[in-house]
Amino acid sequence: MTDTLYDYVLAHSLREHPAQTALRAATRGHERASMQISPEQGQFMALLVKLMGARNAIEVGVFTGYSALSVALALPPEGRLIACDISDEYTSVAKPFWQQAGVADKIDLRLAPAQDTLQALLNDGEAGLYDFAFIDADKVGYDGYYESCLQLLRPGGLMVLDNTLRDGRVAARAEDPDTAALQALNIKLREDQRIDLSMLPISDGVTLARKR
Repeated sequence: MTDTLYDYVLAHSLREHPAQTALRAATRGHERASMQISPEQGQFMALLVKLMGARNAIEVGVFTGYSALSVALALPPEGRLIACDISDEYTSVAKPFWQQAGVADKIDLRLAPAQDTLQALLNDGEAGLYDFAFIDADKVGYDGYYESCLQLLRPGGLMVLDNTLRDGRVAARAEDPDTAALQALNIKLREDQRIDLSMLPISDGVTLARKR
């Protein structure tokens, strides 16, 4: 994908809400701006949410809130998104743009270790009540997030896991814990008969897991 071709893709397909465009601009100068998903990935996820008719969603890893904004815009008025993160600093960037887009009331931001939040949802009897989940947080924690979100999803619910190609590093010998964790998870997902599976070479690797 050359820069010219990428610009063509955005110019001929991207339909952003003004708040999404503004949030991307606000994040562009951030020292960890690379953590934000690409706009075409956000639009792809929004399309999946709409195709499913999803009402209840979970996000693990919010950063400055672009992915949460994309999903929340795609949810119906009564939809809700449980957004899990540990950083008040990063997520504070998101809040004005969620307000600008009129979706702040759909987003339930929970600042705590994500696994604690997911377990609390399970303890509250919410297993099987969610339609969609997006995982984009610490890679070593992915397996635990996957197992918890799988319980929270209804049959036919969809989980999207980001960065599953890890800049191509998953195809070589792992030299760091994050890559090793993703390699192990990718093998596990390939063999997991609880899901239908597709790994796509979009952005840094996007894996779709549909709960059977």
